[in-house]
This record gives sequence, structure tokens and C-alpha cells, in this order.
Amino acid sequence: MTPIWQLAKLFADDRNRVLREAGIDAATLDLLSVLRRSGPPYVLSTREIAERTLVTAGAISQRLTRAERDGLVQRAPGATGRRTVQVKLTAEGHALIERSVDAVLGREATLVSGVSPHERTTLMELLDKLMTYVRRRTASESL
Repeated sequence: MTPIWQLAKLFADDRNRVLREAGIDAATLDLLSVLRRSGPPYVLSTREIAERTLVTAGAISQRLTRAERDGLVQRAPGATGRRTVQVKLTAEGHALIERSVDAVLGREATLVSGVSPHERTTLMELLDKLMTYVRRRTASESL
């Protein structure tokens, strides 16, 4: 297991460096990515964002406050009720997420280029098999 933990740390540290250079942190990347994946017009309610990011409403509120302050999103009251808040990705936010995703994916492609396409396929199959087994095993033991 040690090599898996070491590799995960190398990837995480490198990703954080790439994100810093792109001018974005992991939490903001997560928020903007969820809005981007929603498709045009890139609008979701705060509840939908919380469900898709699997973080608490309080964490979403903090992320939105920072992103709104930086001009990356806009909040507006929802049409369905006073408590509903709609969040829209701004043009600046869209440009930042596009640059950031390109930087992260490009860097990750570079990092795995030392492994042949066939080896990557084999590695993915083995990791998927291990992940399925571990998820099943840990889920059954936590009951």
C-alpha cells in the first residue's frame, strides 16, 4: 500500500502547485467545476451545488462568498421561494475554470506519459478492481 499512498501524495502535491500557479484553490475548482458541468447557462441552486459537491451548506456558503467576492459567480434569489438562491458562473469564472482544468489535465497527462497506453489501461483495470473490492469490503464491515 505504501507505493499507492506515496503516488497519491506526489499527484496531490503537484496538482496543488498547478492550481496555485493557475490562481485557484481546490475548493474553488470544485465549485466552479460543478457549475461548468451543469452546462449553459451555468446556473444551479445552492442546494444542487451542495448535493453535487458532497460538502455541507456552510462550506458551500463560504466558497460562494469568496468566489462572489472574486467575481467568479453571482448569486440571485431563486424563483421558487425566498430561501432558494441561484448561483451563476460569470464570464471571469468560466475563463478561470477553463484555464485551470486545461492546466490540471495537461499536467496529469504529462505525469502519466511515462506509462504506455496499454499499461495505463491495465493499471486502470487493476485499480478499478481493487477500488470495487475495497468499497464492498469496507461497506459490509461498517454495517
